Amino acid sequence: SFLNELAKYGLGKKDLTANLNWFSKVKTDDEGNMAYVSDHSHAGATVDLRFEMDTIVVLHTCPHPLNRAEHYPSHPLRYQLFKAAPVTDADPCKTSSPEATRAFANTALYHLMQA
Repeated sequence: SFLNELAKYGLGKKDLTANLNWFSKVKTDDEGNMAYVSDHSHAGATVDLRFEMDTIVVLHTCPHPLNRAEHYPSHPLRYQLFKAAPVTDADPCKTSSPEATRAFANTALYHLMQA
């Protein structure tokens, strides 16, 4: 399904990066066996994403591969877009870790090269 959506933008398998699953949980035991944790997320659970450059986000609502539900789960999904405040030197998104600080610096360099 991700590839079908990416194709609408002229993108393919080489453009597909690692995906994230925010609302399912998988736990592992001491031997490394994985088990799906049912009823992990609750109604109203949220995720906030912030992008400092043009980004394509592909959303997919398929069940987790380890979910053994007999019926395809169907739950409403709501997404909203907001304009973030300009980034300051004290912005927690920028200062939360060395990796975040470096990512903001790399994004600034990218924009300089595109100008």
